[in-house]
Amino acid sequence: MAKVRQDAWSHEDDLLLAETVLRHIREGSTQLNAFEEVGDKLNRTSAACGFRWNAEIRNKYVNAIDLAKRQRKEKKRAMAKANKANKSAVSFSQGETKGNSSHRISNNDPQLTMDMVISFLKGVKKQTMASHQSLASLEQAKREKETLQKQVDTLNKELEETKQRLTTIQEDYQAFIQIMERARKMTVLEDQGMMPAPAFRMDKNGNLQQLAQGSN
Repeated sequence: MAKVRQDAWSHEDDLLLAETVLRHIREGSTQLNAFEEVGDKLNRTSAACGFRWNAEIRNKYVNAIDLAKRQRKEKKRAMAKANKANKSAVSFSQGETKGNSSHRISNNDPQLTMDMVISFLKGVKKQTMASHQSLASLEQAKREKETLQKQVDTLNKELEETKQRLTTIQEDYQAFIQIMERARKMTVLEDQGMMPAPAFRMDKNGNLQQLAQGSN
């Protein structure tokens, strides 16, 4: 039957188209398959569904599309891991059936033994212990750095205080020197003022002679 529906898209139609496209993306299918599925349900052509998706709906579901793509990747990784585990299990089962004497171990067919598990766990334990020791050493180094920084800060503070005291002492010393100099000058002036003026007399030859202090 030909698909001839050409009426307007309803909200339910848009929602069906969006859910179907997102489901196909999550399952690893193509959008074309989604358009064909919706076209069958709504009696529309896949081209009409594709045009509606790209023109009107896609921009409204950008985050949902990204999430669906991530879920598709996670699903692929999970399936790959499951296939790898199944192959390992089949290989192990075949080896047990043939017997240890006839089973050959190669790089393409690794066998998981108890010794390998124990060795792996021991390696993990060593790495964990080494990591813990490194963390403890790092914490100890941080604490020592903080202690040294506090000591440096304290010494710098004491140095600044010592510089200030030295400046004060130098200023006081200069002031003291100035006071002493003024006192010395005053003492000299006072001593000079207390001394009597020298007296002279003329001898018989007409020469001046200085008289001794205290004589008339």
